[in-house]
Parts: sequence; structure tokens; C-alpha cells
Amino acid sequence: MRKPEHDLTEIKSMMERSTRFLSLSGLAGILAGIYAFAGAGIAWYWIYFPSTEYGMGTEMISPADLQFNLLALAVVVLVLAIGTAYLLSQQKSQKNSHQFWTPASKRFLLALFIPVVAGGLFSLALIHESTYQLIAPATLIFYGLGLINASHFTLGEIKNLGIGQLILGILSAFFPEFGLICWALGFGVLHVIYGSMMYYKYDR
Repeated sequence: MRKPEHDLTEIKSMMERSTRFLSLSGLAGILAGIYAFAGAGIAWYWIYFPSTEYGMGTEMISPADLQFNLLALAVVVLVLAIGTAYLLSQQKSQKNSHQFWTPASKRFLLALFIPVVAGGLFSLALIHESTYQLIAPATLIFYGLGLINASHFTLGEIKNLGIGQLILGILSAFFPEFGLICWALGFGVLHVIYGSMMYYKYDR
């Protein structure tokens, strides 16, 4: 005979799956952090050490070429992070016999990507106006707001990650000379830390 506590636990689990997107992969967060940290390192060499073999390999780099290469690098990092998150989260949902595309997952993505897309467009406006020192703060702040917004529809740890991004974004706005470092800490280090926490708590 089944115990009432077991039935209550099962009902609670079903209700949680219907309202929250629980297939986020902690490993995807770790890999996204590694991609971002590697991208920040490459950008650092391109900007500050262009004559090294890890930079452009030449003493003279036009601002237009540097801008194009940094933008392309950011797109590559973004595509790798989103692609990895999609594949690993879908794999996790299949492993747990959960449906990936649900109303909860759609609400999560909508809540996350509205601020993120707005931040991306705002960053393009900053590039257009040559206000490069505010790009790192803008991306961190909008991404942090997106995570906080999306945390209502997924695991609670995402909210703390968003707050961390938001704090780093505000700090880098006041100290733009440390923008790239704050960007690496936010998109790189914090992702690895929170991805590891989520992996050991939910994925193993």
C-alpha cells in the first residue's frame, strides 16, 4: 500500500515540473564559463598585447579590425554557450523522462531573453557611438536582470547568479578600466561556480 507522503511528494513534483523549467544543466553552466573565460583571455591579448603571437601578430591594428574581431569573438562565445546549454539541457530532460518544450520552459526563455536581447541591441548602439567602456557593464547588467527575471521559472540558484552579474556590471560601470576583468569574473568565474553547484546538487 502506498503511503500518503509518497503521493504528496509525487503530486508536488508534478506541479513543480509544470510551473518550473528544471532541465537546466549544471555542466552547461561550467562550459559556458570556460568559453567566456577563454574569450576574455583572447580579447585581453588582442587589446593590450597585439604584437604577441597570441594577439594579432602585428604592431599596428586598426580600430575597425579590432572591433570586428572582438564582435566576432563575442558571437562565437555566445553561440557556443547557447548551443551547449540547449544540447545538455535537452539531454538532461530526456534522461529524466521530462518533456523539454513545455509552457514552463517557454516562460523561462522568454523571461531570460527579453532583457538579454535588449542588452545586445543596446550594446550595438554603444558600439555605434564608440562608447566601448560601457559595453561590459551593459552586457553584465542586462544579463543579470534576465537571470533574475527567469529565476521565477527555474532553479532558485539562478537568481543568485543574476545578482552576482548585476553587482559586477554596476561596479564595472563605475570603474570601466576593469570592465574586461569584471566581464571575465561574471560570465566566466561565476558561471563555473554556480554551474558546479548545480551539477553536484541536481545532475549527479
